[in-house]
Amino acid sequence: MPNPNPNMMKQLQQMQARVAKLQEELGDITVTGSAGGGVVTVTADGHQRITAVTIEPDALEEGAELLSDLVLAACNDAIEKSRQEAAAHMGQLTAGLGLPPGLL
Repeated sequence: MPNPNPNMMKQLQQMQARVAKLQEELGDITVTGSAGGGVVTVTADGHQRITAVTIEPDALEEGAELLSDLVLAACNDAIEKSRQEAAAHMGQLTAGLGLPPGLL
């Protein structure tokens, strides 16, 4: 049976290459989340990996429970921003393909 679309494999390979490049580029994205008015800041990359945590000395005086809440909130903020950036980049890749959102 002949292939109905001989260019389909080539197109799929090109898409794979673009996805691989995008995955690599996500590592270069940096976002910062914060909590407590900037008392705790967390930096993450486009792969949702935490790369840095900064805690202002004033936050240490508030006690361990509040500090842990601030760190958790700042981490969640950074991860959410990272997800949004990744989704925006993926949206650029899939824009014109007619694929449903979130498929890739």
